[in-house]
Amino acid sequence: MAQLLEGAHNLGWVLLNSFLRFIFVFINNCVAIPSYCLYCILLQPLRIMDSHTFWLIEGIMFKWMLAMVSQWGWVAGYTVMEWGDDVRPLSEEEAMVIVNHQATGDVCTLMMCLQDKGTVVRKMMWLMDHVFKYTNFGLVSLIHGDFFIRQGKAYRDKQLIYLKDHLDRYYHSRDRKWIVLFPEGGFLRKRRETSQAFAKKNSLPHLTHVTLPRLGATQVILKTLGPQQENGCLGTEASTVHPSQSGSKPKGLQWVVDVTIAYSKARPMDIQTWIFGYRPPTVTHVHYRVYPIKEVPVETKPLTDWLYQRFVEKEDLLAHFYETGLCSRHCFFRFLSLTLSGLYLSLSLSLSGNSLSLPLW
Repeated sequence: MAQLLEGAHNLGWVLLNSFLRFIFVFINNCVAIPSYCLYCILLQPLRIMDSHTFWLIEGIMFKWMLAMVSQWGWVAGYTVMEWGDDVRPLSEEEAMVIVNHQATGDVCTLMMCLQDKGTVVRKMMWLMDHVFKYTNFGLVSLIHGDFFIRQGKAYRDKQLIYLKDHLDRYYHSRDRKWIVLFPEGGFLRKRRETSQAFAKKNSLPHLTHVTLPRLGATQVILKTLGPQQENGCLGTEASTVHPSQSGSKPKGLQWVVDVTIAYSKARPMDIQTWIFGYRPPTVTHVHYRVYPIKEVPVETKPLTDWLYQRFVEKEDLLAHFYETGLCSRHCFFRFLSLTLSGLYLSLSLSLSGNSLSLPLW
């Protein structure tokens, strides 16, 4: 009887906590998102006169928005441990970020762990499924200039054309530095069976913790944003002048940052977990590996082999983590600090900005 009462008490507390968190997140969205949109509307004259300054201010507000999403998980005890290469020195250089995709919580995890990476969050572009356009955060991403891509064979060719056009129009004109994509093209649980069948048919590696990546978007990004090609690979010779200066050319992509997200006990977190906080506090592990752009091929066959090799390495890394609890045998690691990540400052400034915008509604 005592155990039954204790179980009922714990369940009641979880339900109450989830309800209160939902109310907080709902109010958070009702205030923060309209405030962001309102400020962007009021700053349109500045966009006409000085677009560089406008996108600088917009980027700061965008970082605040992502910080508010990050704190939903942080206050529930969802923290991050980082492993591998230190990517902070690359924050001011152009990079393509490839990430394994397990659940909607992957995006929230990236929002959290990139907060302390200089201006990365302010100047990054996301590639995400088109359904995210219709979520509460979709309007913010639309204004920021993220790209929403449709999945499926019926849309594939046109979407790649749209992606190239989007990059040509918005990437350098808005001074973007990092571009984030999920080459698997969908969640692990949805694509695993299809990927394994394809691998078996084509004598490719059998993967369990990741799926075989798709080539299209990655190749378009490399060809559109990469520096001049040299012998089938991307070169590194380019102008060092800031792209916002008249008549200058951007350096182009300089790095590929390979990010592997590993969840405790192989249990991915979705956005509902971040909102309601019903899962006990847990640590998500994020591993970074950096490749100079000159090592990355752009032609179809070599690039396919290169991408497959990266995801085979992810498979080995995740298998090692689930077996030992360690992401790598020999690399640095650190817990993400709430203070060092800038979440305190971003949240304080975001709340102040939201408060100032309320009288304007």
